[in-house]
Amino acid sequence: CVCVCVCEMSVSRPLFLGLDSSTQGLKVTVINALSQITYTGAVNYARDLPHYNTDDGTIAGENSSFFTPSRMLAEALDYIFMDMKQKSFPFENIDAISGDGQQHGTVYWNQGASKALKALDPKKTLADQLDEAFSFENGPIWMDKSTTQQCRELERKVNGPMQMAQLTGSRAYERFSASQILKRKQFEEEAYNNTEHISLISSYMCSLLIGKYAPIDYSDGAGMNLMNINQLEWDGEIANSIDRDLLEKLPPLVPSYTVVGCVSPYFTEKFGFRKDCEVVAWTGDNPSSVAGLGLSEEGDVALSLGTSTTVFSIVDKASCSPGIEGHLFPSPVHPDNVMAMLCYLNGAKARERMCTLYADGSWDKFNDLVQSVPCGNDGIIGIHILNPEIVPAITQTGVFIFDENNKRLEEFPSPGHACRSVLESQLLSARLHAGGMGLIPKSLLITGGSSENNLICQMAADVFGCDVFASSQTDSASLGAAFRARHGYVCKFNKSFVSLSDSLRHPNYVARDCDRTNVEVDLSSIFQRRKVAERNETNFIAYKGMLTRLQELENSLVVDDIE
Repeated sequence: CVCVCVCEMSVSRPLFLGLDSSTQGLKVTVINALSQITYTGAVNYARDLPHYNTDDGTIAGENSSFFTPSRMLAEALDYIFMDMKQKSFPFENIDAISGDGQQHGTVYWNQGASKALKALDPKKTLADQLDEAFSFENGPIWMDKSTTQQCRELERKVNGPMQMAQLTGSRAYERFSASQILKRKQFEEEAYNNTEHISLISSYMCSLLIGKYAPIDYSDGAGMNLMNINQLEWDGEIANSIDRDLLEKLPPLVPSYTVVGCVSPYFTEKFGFRKDCEVVAWTGDNPSSVAGLGLSEEGDVALSLGTSTTVFSIVDKASCSPGIEGHLFPSPVHPDNVMAMLCYLNGAKARERMCTLYADGSWDKFNDLVQSVPCGNDGIIGIHILNPEIVPAITQTGVFIFDENNKRLEEFPSPGHACRSVLESQLLSARLHAGGMGLIPKSLLITGGSSENNLICQMAADVFGCDVFASSQTDSASLGAAFRARHGYVCKFNKSFVSLSDSLRHPNYVARDCDRTNVEVDLSSIFQRRKVAERNETNFIAYKGMLTRLQELENSLVVDDIE
């Protein structure tokens, strides 16, 4: 079944639809002219599409490789729209669509796939018609850590990791697209040579909507180690070092607010979209969350506690420079800014593991166990690495437990120490490495499922030393996609760039086909932030004193392979 919420408010035109193709499912959010949410829904891959036999949307392979079935993503799009149709959703009132995909993941189109994409028959399903469209049935995703060798090769081509970071915004990372493409070129050459086109998951989903290969937006393109972040174009040197024909397999790059086409006849005839319903370039899920959370000023830092733990913030281009740790992406909402980001692979699953082992899966019991041990965990630090970590680059896996003297322990002294350790180590590491990138939060906005946990929010306030806010909208990526659909629509209609906030604040930008209004919308009501925690000074001082220890312990687990 699909979980759906329809708000009791007008769903008349104009409406703007956002889609979030995430690791575990596909979500939809629709907003109206007042930027109010009128509809939400979701498909869960494991629950609703069980025939793909995924583990929460992923398939694990050898040597820390992870994939998602490209066909499954297409089926989910049909699935969610069909459910909306059965609930009599007014597709004819949608003026624009945009979306996002899990960052870095790639889709490999077979020779001749473009013809199949252009000739989609609304009487058949997307999945059936695209069954032979992929040169690789399953595409690699952000969890993949199998391409360390390829990363080092790429960095050597440009004289090291720092040079790679200065060119592309990040050093070469295993989950980034360049190393994944190189791996396929090296070890699955026949299938690679049969590849006509390479999409990111974001541009793949956008391609399905417009019936042709879609461009890649600057923000998501920066997560590939292939785009020159200064010139905003493909880096020929890096691309040619992988394959001299690679540039022919890649789509153009465009600003995130670009209208890239209208929905194809497949969707107009099957679901009732208007022929002039516009599609705005899709982006990555983290950039989309920037739009959904309304991050706009330096010092506004977001902490996403989802499948991965992600720290991101908008910073001025002139005030930051790429480094070996973390990432810089062009902002998805304003051309003068960049988005700084840290991503941890071991996020929710590490927390959920402790909850299952020690609290029988009950978060109330988990919270009680955490509170049974004082701040600082009696000096016990546990570093939880279920899969090879991104930040810091820890390749060995396990739960590494240290006492107050940094001596290794075989087990935690108590269930309370175990549960508190996973929260403290994750939050302290996020603060430590965010500070290394120059991200000093004036306020912290928490998103993701854990944002509903008051204990975690309070601990975040104590660790980061600032007020913590949460958004009433937990699906910030799909909401950001809806905002970006409206943003792109307004920029095109206005024939010049309009800021995201202005496009959301003024209904008259989009109300050309209904009753025009001069009402200015309060942005605070759109983003629905609420303060959930203030720092405890005693705890803040205690946590600040743990940062150097944690850094030393993390470094002891890192195998330094940076040349």
